[in-house]
Amino acid sequence: MSWLNNLFFGTGIAHSIVVLAFAITLGITLGAKLKFKGITLGITWILFCAIACSHFGMTLDPMVESFAKDLGLILFVYSIGLQVGPGFFSSFGQGGLKLNMLAASIVFLGCLTAYGIHAICHVDIATMTGVLFGAVTNTPGLGAAEQTFQDLTGATNPDIASGYAMAYPLGVVGIIFSLLLIRWIFRIKLDEEEAQVKAEKGEEQQIGHYDIELMTPQVDGIRVRDLKILTHVDLIVTRVMDKNGNEFMPDADTILHVGDKVRFVGNAKNERTLLLLGPETEVVWEEKERKHLISRHIIVTKPKFNGRRICDLKIRDAYNITISRVRRAGVELLATSDLRMQLGDRLTVVGEAESVDKIAQAFGNSTKKLDAPNLASLFFGIVLGVALGSLPIMLPGLGQPFKLGLAGGSLIVAILIGAFGTKWHMVTYTTTSANLMIREIGISLFLASVGFGAGKSFIPTLVGGGYVWIGYGVLITILPLLIIGIIARKGMKLDYFTVMGLIAGSTTDPPALAYATSQSSINDRAAVAYSTVYPLTMFLRVLTGQLMILLFI
Repeated sequence: MSWLNNLFFGTGIAHSIVVLAFAITLGITLGAKLKFKGITLGITWILFCAIACSHFGMTLDPMVESFAKDLGLILFVYSIGLQVGPGFFSSFGQGGLKLNMLAASIVFLGCLTAYGIHAICHVDIATMTGVLFGAVTNTPGLGAAEQTFQDLTGATNPDIASGYAMAYPLGVVGIIFSLLLIRWIFRIKLDEEEAQVKAEKGEEQQIGHYDIELMTPQVDGIRVRDLKILTHVDLIVTRVMDKNGNEFMPDADTILHVGDKVRFVGNAKNERTLLLLGPETEVVWEEKERKHLISRHIIVTKPKFNGRRICDLKIRDAYNITISRVRRAGVELLATSDLRMQLGDRLTVVGEAESVDKIAQAFGNSTKKLDAPNLASLFFGIVLGVALGSLPIMLPGLGQPFKLGLAGGSLIVAILIGAFGTKWHMVTYTTTSANLMIREIGISLFLASVGFGAGKSFIPTLVGGGYVWIGYGVLITILPLLIIGIIARKGMKLDYFTVMGLIAGSTTDPPALAYATSQSSINDRAAVAYSTVYPLTMFLRVLTGQLMILLFI
């Protein structure tokens, strides 16, 4: 049995691969099995399993440990950047700026709390940085801090990972406890809150269609393209029925008249639109042989359309069809003329059956073509991310050049490619399952490597006084969330569901989001708030992880 002992407790590449895989397998299994009232540490169990393996004598080859940690961090952060990139800049619009400012305040208050504990209790700032990111359950921030410390000192510090590991479990619980505490402070009753949200919704409807009979004089003789100027609302006209009952599909230059009945697709059916155009009506659209207008979903699977604006394709002229909506990454968008298409977009088109068939062939409409991963753009982006992370940047007040590091550089490049890659005709599309696979492989390798690095010193540190870090972590978790939660609720009058989503998003904590969304079955405000603040929060967590080390070491 010596070969088995050597496999788990020996040295070499094969040994390192086996113990890495063993710790990851055990961690994932425990994350799936061990739950307390629906709360689980999830994949973070890998870190604790790797610490235990290291404590009992399993080791990694130093080169394998370093490579697995860096590669895992790059894959994890880059996949997150690709995911949040398309919505990163748009998250600052439509009320998102206020939520993002609150989320940023939570991030900086957490850093301030950690620094205050460092100054008062004289705890090493590197350790407090690890405690900080464990308290807010943010692994990319931990990775950025560890990488920056190594770049700065040329050595690793296991106390960063130990602080993270000690603070993480109560960090998960503390976030949900903060949500409950805010609910108790304001005596919030969920049924009353849901009723208020439902009353406030009013015009906040999903993209839909509705029919209006044009009755006001100012629309007589107006072109379809000028409706947006009149109403100040994005409206797409998909069908028109004139006073004689003739049904046709208009283009931008079609002239409308009083008495026409028009089908619109838009974000909202508001009172202003009805006042300016005419009353809502019910129209039975006729089914005419060979002229029957149908609505159908087609998927963009041909790379040549990636990054092309809808208006540049002249689809109305070429195919006599209208694109009314675009569904992308689970979000439904209005098909405005300047919207750039992405590979994988699901289009809702309206037109004659024969024309719709032709446009479906033109766009590809083949899900099989999306199954193949676009590895060239993935690895090219990683090249750019590592290059940017390695670029020395001089900042005032720092004695040496500042580097974004592997985490910061990869995240920034991925966000930019996700947001603007289509303009450069880069195919960045990956299926949800493929993106999740890359991310989970990356975080698994990173957590296992960090755990093996910290394992030998974890128990001695815990017994030697490191247990107080758990209390520091609780303070870092709860204090910023309570302060900003109270401001959001009392000062900005945000509903409780939005506050829950804000807090979950500012900590990038999936268990907190799961708890928040479970509190209401009739509205999605928690999920919307979470997705609004998540991109900026993730970026700030990585940035502050580096700055905490750079400024105070």
